[in-house]
Amino acid sequence: MNTFTSKLRSAAAAIGTTIALTLAGTCVHAAGFQRGFAADPDGKPLEIGIWYPSEATTQPVTMGPTTMSVAVDGPVQGKTLPLVVMSHGNGGSFLGHYDTAIALADAGFVVAAVTHTGDNYADQSRSTDVMDRPRHMSRVIDHMLSTWDGRATIDAARIGMFGFSSGGFTTLVSIGGLPDFSTIGPMCRQYPGDFACQLIAKSGGNVTAPPTSATARAADPRIKAAVVAAPALGFAFSPDGLTNVKVPVQLWRAENDLILPHPRYAEAVRLALPDARQMLDYRVVPNAGHYDFLVQCSSALASIAPAICSSAAGFDRAAFHASFNTAVVGFFSRTIGVGSSS
Repeated sequence: MNTFTSKLRSAAAAIGTTIALTLAGTCVHAAGFQRGFAADPDGKPLEIGIWYPSEATTQPVTMGPTTMSVAVDGPVQGKTLPLVVMSHGNGGSFLGHYDTAIALADAGFVVAAVTHTGDNYADQSRSTDVMDRPRHMSRVIDHMLSTWDGRATIDAARIGMFGFSSGGFTTLVSIGGLPDFSTIGPMCRQYPGDFACQLIAKSGGNVTAPPTSATARAADPRIKAAVVAAPALGFAFSPDGLTNVKVPVQLWRAENDLILPHPRYAEAVRLALPDARQMLDYRVVPNAGHYDFLVQCSSALASIAPAICSSAAGFDRAAFHASFNTAVVGFFSRTIGVGSSS
């Protein structure tokens, strides 16, 4: 576990200092880009990356060993634009799903992805304090609606959320999920090899369960639709922890997820979501592993972190992301709509 975690942190650090746009050179995205910080009165400022529609000329931007083509600080194009906020997995950064963010920006969405304080590539000091994360997302929404220079272009009534792994858990809580933290101990005694259980064990074996009232307050009613990929701690929402979810959900599971194995995670979420088929778009990705939801790695990143960059034989991560991004854009277009280009 120590070797694996070390490699994972090295990989995350590379992601945190690199924008690995492997699609650059094959497709030009009309996306503006900014880096900034959102205030969090209960913690450190939150680093965010913001992608948005722009007609400004894109330029290659090199960060570390890789390059992306964006219009840095280009003017925002459009009005009444929907907003999608993004939550990364354990030890990640706001760059973990940059290709999906660019696809959304290209389609007419503003996207704000956070680097979670205390659970990122550089700082794992609060990696098991998962209830910090929903607050972070609310603070990012606050920033985008009240402080960001382009706030006048956002339609505050049309906000979606995307989350992967720990970010998937974050998303479920943010849309009304009430996790039962008392289930973690028994589950980890039965399945101590699960990644979450190993993470908890490494932190000392304790997960502080917030009061139910505090958990309920973590929901943000401004979020109207959600994409959840490979959600961590999915079992904690069974059997009735998701009955308060009233927004459409697109739920993704990797068929061969060894980090969050079937059926304890995504499948548990599927079973716990309200039985309204029109509200759930459930997708299983054949032959995919957990990290295939992360963007295709550059060759430099792959040499540093094969654990998160390697896919099963015959699985084309780049091809999957082309279809994945199309599906995510399509889902948010149907549920919260796109903005006006004028």
